[in-house]
Amino acid sequence: MHTRAPLLLAPMEGLLDFVLRDILTRVGGVDRCVSEFIRITDTVLPDRVFYRYVPELRNGSRTTAGTPVRPQLLGSDPACIADNAAALARLQPEGIDLNFGCPANVVNRHGGGAALLDTPEALSAIVSAVRRAVPDALPVSAKMRLGVRDGRRAVECAQALAEAGACEIVVHARTKTDGYRPPAYWEQIPAIRAAVAVPVVANGEIWTVADAQLCRERSEGTALMLGRGIVADPGLAWAIRAADGEAGVPAATGWEAVLPQLQNFWALVSAAFPGRQRVGRLKQWLNLLRRRHPEAEAAFQRLRTETEPEAIDAWMRAQGAAGQGAGGTAVAPAVVRETSTWSIR
Repeated sequence: MHTRAPLLLAPMEGLLDFVLRDILTRVGGVDRCVSEFIRITDTVLPDRVFYRYVPELRNGSRTTAGTPVRPQLLGSDPACIADNAAALARLQPEGIDLNFGCPANVVNRHGGGAALLDTPEALSAIVSAVRRAVPDALPVSAKMRLGVRDGRRAVECAQALAEAGACEIVVHARTKTDGYRPPAYWEQIPAIRAAVAVPVVANGEIWTVADAQLCRERSEGTALMLGRGIVADPGLAWAIRAADGEAGVPAATGWEAVLPQLQNFWALVSAAFPGRQRVGRLKQWLNLLRRRHPEAEAAFQRLRTETEPEAIDAWMRAQGAAGQGAGGTAVAPAVVRETSTWSIR
């Protein structure tokens, strides 16, 4: 019997929000998503903030396509994070994830994210407090990097997380200092995997099927979390599954499959964001798509100086007309507005 290797969709601040989660899970191939981090400071957030970051909570904590979404919390005060986790738990999320991996200085200088990896006891205190604050059946997972400047305490950090009650650990195989510069040091993950009794998921620098295979070989596991790679190539999860020999994998993963989803994305963004902000979101995705698709490069160059939504609307209509004229099945943006579970952030 073929065992499905878990593929998760990464949290990516300012990029992989509820709109792109909706689109990428429509394409399919991923088993679960983790939301952008919800920053916790010194107060219990009202429900509307949790719903703003994770509107899927109104849909059973699932995207329109039915893929589970696990909200992620970030902070450094165990009691405050625990109180917020308890408040979030009342909204019945699929689980709660804790961020110990964000490398951004604006987060780290307040003691959050990857900065906590210098103090494994702080990781333990946060996970323990959250685990006590939420129902026993609710999964509590964690995402970490190898460390702040090096990976010498990576195993110790992972053990602290697991022993405090984390049911799964995603390891972004770089340090805070590494940021997002290649390479990812997947070869450091086996020692972490051997030291804990919970599932370990490898993350970082997985852009292609070959990257996924090499990551699995070096990390000595099959579970992966995909980030910028799947944003650049929405068919990446299916391509990995096809290489795994999984049956029923969709064949179309080229631009002809991406373009209708780009139109869907524009429709959702248009419903959820103000004018010029939605233009920026489209350019942001095209900028990553052009790593994989020459057609996205052409689109990016055509639209990069546009600032008004009306110009994008006209371009989208032209793409739809061209696709239908060639016998394609481009999806009109209005269709998504009628079928999406949410529309306003």
